[in-house]
Amino acid sequence: MRTRSFSFATAALTVLLWQSGSTSVRAQSGPPAALTGVVTSVEEGAMEGVVVSAKKHGSTATISVVSDGQGRYGFPEARLEPGQYSLKIRAVGYELEGPDAAQVAAEKTTTIDLKLRKTKKLASQLTNAEWIASMPGTNQQKSFMLECTGCHTLERVVKSQHDAAEFAAVLHRMVNYANMSTPLNPQRRLVERSAGPAEVVQKRAEYLASVNLSEGTTWEYPLKTLPRPTGRATRVIMTEWDLPRQTMEPHDVIVASDGAVWFSNFGENFLGKFNPKTGQVTEYALPTVKPDAPKGTLDLNEDKDGNLWVALMYQSGFTRFDPRIEKFDFWRIPPEFDHRAVQQSMVMGQRAHIDGKVWTQDVDQRYILRLDLATGTFEKIEPFKDLPKDKPHSAYGLKADAGNNLYFMDFSDRNIGRIDAKTRESKLYPTPTANSRPRRGMFDAEGRLWFGEYGANRIAMFDPNTETFKEWEVPTAWSAPYDVVLDKNGDAWTGSMWNDRITRLNTRTGEFTEYLLPRSTNIRRVFVDNATTPVTFWVGNNHGASIIKLEPLD
Repeated sequence: MRTRSFSFATAALTVLLWQSGSTSVRAQSGPPAALTGVVTSVEEGAMEGVVVSAKKHGSTATISVVSDGQGRYGFPEARLEPGQYSLKIRAVGYELEGPDAAQVAAEKTTTIDLKLRKTKKLASQLTNAEWIASMPGTNQQKSFMLECTGCHTLERVVKSQHDAAEFAAVLHRMVNYANMSTPLNPQRRLVERSAGPAEVVQKRAEYLASVNLSEGTTWEYPLKTLPRPTGRATRVIMTEWDLPRQTMEPHDVIVASDGAVWFSNFGENFLGKFNPKTGQVTEYALPTVKPDAPKGTLDLNEDKDGNLWVALMYQSGFTRFDPRIEKFDFWRIPPEFDHRAVQQSMVMGQRAHIDGKVWTQDVDQRYILRLDLATGTFEKIEPFKDLPKDKPHSAYGLKADAGNNLYFMDFSDRNIGRIDAKTRESKLYPTPTANSRPRRGMFDAEGRLWFGEYGANRIAMFDPNTETFKEWEVPTAWSAPYDVVLDKNGDAWTGSMWNDRITRLNTRTGEFTEYLLPRSTNIRRVFVDNATTPVTFWVGNNHGASIIKLEPLD
């Protein structure tokens, strides 16, 4: 087995609260700050909700904090070791006028006030959510673009100059790139797909040509922006570590029971391990079963024995990795179920100790497969077989309950599905909101299933005991929650491919907190580490080749 390791310096990870100050010598009482100051602009004066980032020269770790209601930002001393740092800000509509560097010294507080000016390049700062909110038209007209941001941002669409005829050709071409494609690493599907009926493609092409630059050098609609963070959303520290290659796509990032951070690589056949204390990245090579098929992995989970289960997507099957001996076991989809478009995006081996069975699916053929570990045989279950053919269905996110019964999210429609582990009987439970498109989620300690409703802009919970749902609409439009996890305090967390925000829901009060990330971040799987107090949130930037740790201060 081939492995590759990389090392880089990182800042210390101990969370400390700090007291802001303007003195250059460290105060004698209270937790000290290494770097602090006030963020202001001519237009607003002191500015709340500005993300301030510091990156030490020669490091790949960026530390970020957010200015408070008085415009003050502060980096705890434990976060910035002595040295020269470059400074950046994020505040839509503004850019940093100066200064853009800081010298941090040991046992001293460096004070640098940051001046912002209005930007002349607002279009380059907009998130996907801001672009789609700016576009004229109905939500129904725009909803097809929920599929566009898997590979790139909407900025590429709105800055293009294609007319309707050219866009029709683009739509046919785009649908034949695999899910894990990016501009840096495009991968074609082995089997051609259709973009849809000609009249549907034409309407979509005409709409796209009406919102891009096909008829001018600027947009005929006002550009809308989202508000900056306030209050609780400013009390946070974020650390982002660059990965060794820009082509790396950290799709699922999890913290294992031993504290190690692991990630699946959506665009390459490697399982990754990251050590946040040393900054070391180790890659474990996966075999290429189908050389002509797209490369990359998706679902990543840990079982009770500390083994990691990884779904191999278009490489036909899944694997189990024992990190103690660094050994893979592979299960390839048997010939009777294998084909050129076979796709295993999920694998559910977490409950295999119960009955020796492992769940996966074929996304292309829309059925479930179950492996018997003792015999090595697969069986096929078709939960959508008897449904009317006038509506699409697909099993995407898979989760098993305490009895290894399978629950799946019907990403093409609105259902949560259940397959009984003993009888193999399946049942669908429609969510309260039509076209909600459940995507991924997890079970909590009470056996309730939490999941993201990608099409309905909601966080949702299904209680199997009462067979009832509860939904919370995310306050920011076009957030499109991808995945949901409930922490030990009863807060539900989700992320978005659309607005560069991490959303935290207090499920008891219904209060939302939305943390703005330092840069464009394509979020998929979300993970909360409950071993810390407060909890810590981990996610991969799937298009930014980085791993992010978000630490709320309350």
